[in-house]
Amino acid sequence: MGWVERLQQARAEAGRAADPWRKRLEDAVRGKEAVSTSALLELLGVPKTTANARRIAGTMRSLGFIPIKSRRLMPGGFRDTVARGWARPVRKTQGSKSSTPLMKAYTNNANIGG
Repeated sequence: MGWVERLQQARAEAGRAADPWRKRLEDAVRGKEAVSTSALLELLGVPKTTANARRIAGTMRSLGFIPIKSRRLMPGGFRDTVARGWARPVRKTQGSKSSTPLMKAYTNNANIGG
């Protein structure tokens, strides 16, 4: 087996090993700034397990989202109302070269107030 044949075989295997959830996740988060992990699991129609949440994590990071943990202030205390999910970064991350639309909105509003 030659080098070119091995390269073609590796590309074919990589195509098969691609995450089948990626396309559905891309469509679900298009135009959104934040989304919960629970909502993504419901969208995919899979059980809410740690293994499935971890599987989503790799894809969400590759899409440019960062993990968040939010404690909502609700009657009865804040400890029982933890929400985990994903948000687009407001500031530039070290690897990105352009700012997100949300960052542009904040910088434009900061100059208006004077």
